[in-house]
Amino acid sequence: MTYRVRNLVIAIGLALVAMMLTLFYVTNYKRSVQNSTASVQVYVASRDLRPGISGSDLVKQQGLRAENVRRQDVVPGAISNPDQLSNLVLAGPLFAGEQVTLRRFADAAAQGIRSQLKGSLRAVQVAGDPNQLLAGTLTAGDHVDVVANLRASGAIQTNSTRIVLRNLTVLSAPTDSAVAKVSSGGTTSAILAVPDTQVPRLFYAMKNADLTLVLRPVSGATDSADRVENADTMLRGGSR
Repeated sequence: MTYRVRNLVIAIGLALVAMMLTLFYVTNYKRSVQNSTASVQVYVASRDLRPGISGSDLVKQQGLRAENVRRQDVVPGAISNPDQLSNLVLAGPLFAGEQVTLRRFADAAAQGIRSQLKGSLRAVQVAGDPNQLLAGTLTAGDHVDVVANLRASGAIQTNSTRIVLRNLTVLSAPTDSAVAKVSSGGTTSAILAVPDTQVPRLFYAMKNADLTLVLRPVSGATDSADRVENADTMLRGGSR
């Protein structure tokens, strides 16, 4: 093979390699363009959403809707399935039409008491001595009634005792040892979930009466008729 023929073969080979590389680049470029313009399904907020709502409630209340967007317009962290939010709670505001991303949510367990407050429920911290608050027995998730001993107004002031609130959920209970949460004054505290209309009733009892918590059965709890006890009823009533 002459020198000229060899150079010609080399040139043709290099040209073929360059052509193949060009074709490969063009093919990949077209594929990437097609992928970026292809439509994918994401979920967006169907209305303005406030922080604190759980992912499961979002789905139940139809707070999300599916939309098709170009792949290149998908926001990082955008969800493709509402089940991804099942154990999460919205940590910040989400506006109508905004893509729903995992970055806007937090672990529900990390929210603590806040994640358990819904609708008209409010958290109220009740102080008392360990006996009043069942320290060592009460645990978060228990249900309790509130018994208050009130001084009745009138010409003859007498104390009367009755159940003033029923079936409140315990959000936070005193510790078992009652040491970590007992203050220098000998008191400890529990946090209860209370309907907003009943908060003034509980607060009045906290400020004007001696109160105690009574634990309800875990299942099958029933409520008897309301009864008021005072010195007169105690003396008249007999043991059965």
